[in-house]
Amino acid sequence: MSSMRILLLDKNHPLITEQLLAKDCILEEDFSSSYDEVCSKIENYDGVIIRSRIPLDKNFLEKAKNLRFIARVGAGMENIDIPVAEKLGIQLINSPEGNRDSVAEHVVGMLLILMNRLFIASQEVKNGIWLREENRGDELLGKTVGLIGYGNMGKATAKRLSGFGCKVIFHDILPDLSDEYAKQVSLEELKEKAEVLSLHIPLTEETHYLIDSAFIAEMKNEFYFVNTARGKNVETESLVDAIESGKVKGACLDVLEYEKSSFENIEAETETLQYLLNSEKAIVTPHIAGWTHQSKEKLAQVIVDKIVASFL
Repeated sequence: MSSMRILLLDKNHPLITEQLLAKDCILEEDFSSSYDEVCSKIENYDGVIIRSRIPLDKNFLEKAKNLRFIARVGAGMENIDIPVAEKLGIQLINSPEGNRDSVAEHVVGMLLILMNRLFIASQEVKNGIWLREENRGDELLGKTVGLIGYGNMGKATAKRLSGFGCKVIFHDILPDLSDEYAKQVSLEELKEKAEVLSLHIPLTEETHYLIDSAFIAEMKNEFYFVNTARGKNVETESLVDAIESGKVKGACLDVLEYEKSSFENIEAETETLQYLLNSEKAIVTPHIAGWTHQSKEKLAQVIVDKIVASFL
């Protein structure tokens, strides 16, 4: 059997290269070629390992005549034309297990910072301002937290929040997922009870702009909002309107609908974005919820283990 030829299109933890070379794979690292340049040579490879730099669309996949697998170091697969890949018999691999703990900690961290005004109070003290009553916080203890999506990220988040004395409920399209940390409910019940809302869903046609003005209006309580999923799950203008009206008490956003598809920077500057960046009621981080030193290694190890189990 000839050695498997694998193209690596993004920089990842070096263990991927080390371990696949030890399995006699032939690897090529290409972190700079354009989409067209990669398309021109993709037929030479049995596998490709990616993050988000290049979209693997219908045109790309049809040129990849010998491709046996696509491995994405991460959870989301929206940069791959999944129906075409499946039709062509290309196996799709991802690694949501690798950064679920990182995402869960980021969710809790952002909520604690926002609800206790930690950034604001710290900056005030550094500027010689000492305000106590104005910086009185709001506790997580006793809050009902509603999660939408209960896969790897949702389950890890529920586990963390249960330790804060929260009541965690969730909605998911799959049935019978309740466990010791959270109870599955209908979307209607979640909207009725949640005081904190956190997204843990992929970006699909069904979840694009899931959180819009209608959804927010159907939430019974004023609530805190967290998004570590995908920016386009949320219609940002509707979120800003809700922050201004007080329906959303604060927003923790690790992802934005204005991001580039590679997640490497902001694609568009808008008044709505500027509002979020300047508001005391919003925390914005640069798509780093799953981006710890530990998760980088775990994401890579999961990918290698799955490639080895299926192909080597």
